[in-house]
Amino acid sequence: MNLQTKIPLKKQSDNLIDYNSKVFLLGSCFAENIGEKFEYFKFQHYVNPFGILFHPVAIHNLVANALNGKKYTEEDVFVNNEQFHCFDAHSKLSQHTKSLLLHQLNAASQKTNHYLKQSTHIIITLGTAWIYRYLKTNKIVANCHKVPQQQFQKQILSVDVIVAALQSIKEQVQKVNPKANFVFTVSPVRHVKDGFVENTQSKSHLITAIHKVLGSQSYYFPSYEIMMDELRDYRFYNQDLLHPSPLAVDYIWERFKNVWIADASEKVMTEVDVIQKGLQHKPFNPNSTAHLKFVQQLIERQMVLSNQYPSIKFE
Repeated sequence: MNLQTKIPLKKQSDNLIDYNSKVFLLGSCFAENIGEKFEYFKFQHYVNPFGILFHPVAIHNLVANALNGKKYTEEDVFVNNEQFHCFDAHSKLSQHTKSLLLHQLNAASQKTNHYLKQSTHIIITLGTAWIYRYLKTNKIVANCHKVPQQQFQKQILSVDVIVAALQSIKEQVQKVNPKANFVFTVSPVRHVKDGFVENTQSKSHLITAIHKVLGSQSYYFPSYEIMMDELRDYRFYNQDLLHPSPLAVDYIWERFKNVWIADASEKVMTEVDVIQKGLQHKPFNPNSTAHLKFVQQLIERQMVLSNQYPSIKFE
């Protein structure tokens, strides 16, 4: 008896991710979920330098500003609720002093510039097509930072505007990094604060736009569809019934791995997993001969991996 509708996915025939790849993940909180997997398995990666970015215009602005060498100044930040914020970044970057925030923004932008030029794979996860336009400047913001809602106009991005943003991202990056591969996906998190119908409308705009920009070195991975169809049960959600549970994230990661991770890297991933679990082990007697021997063996296994792949480092 088949109790699940499964989306047929094939292994990528080329441009696979391995331990020599450099992966840049941008977008919604689901980008961070998958980024944690790349971190655990010690792939070379960089995740959301400006924090979570939910919509395509915010991601486009980050990429464009970084590649154009924008320097953030006092005009780009403001104070609200005793914190300094920037409308281009998530509140994760907000600071209690203006100088600290500006330093952080410029450092992150410079690192973004560097990583966009070096990345082999850029994974972009879009969360919503709904945006907020700050009335004072008429600019679309990445985050409202709890500024009163009457100071913004809420709008939904048209498919054409999303296509233009994604196409511009691709073109700007490929000018400085022709070998970059783009993997687009839509976050499985439902933005029901916008409304249930509005969320469906939003996701459909994103999915339609993505498929208009696919082509050479551009791919689609169906995270949203896997959640909606293969994991069609609330047991795969967190208590808010909106975000995927750790089990669901693990499941989607497995599906992603089967499509995008080179087979030759899976042996290395298995060894990294063994070491990670060993590092997390809490002994009853840290000074016992058996445990000290276990620690020494763990160190030796780390050294073997690090000699083979210098980018792999354990804390």
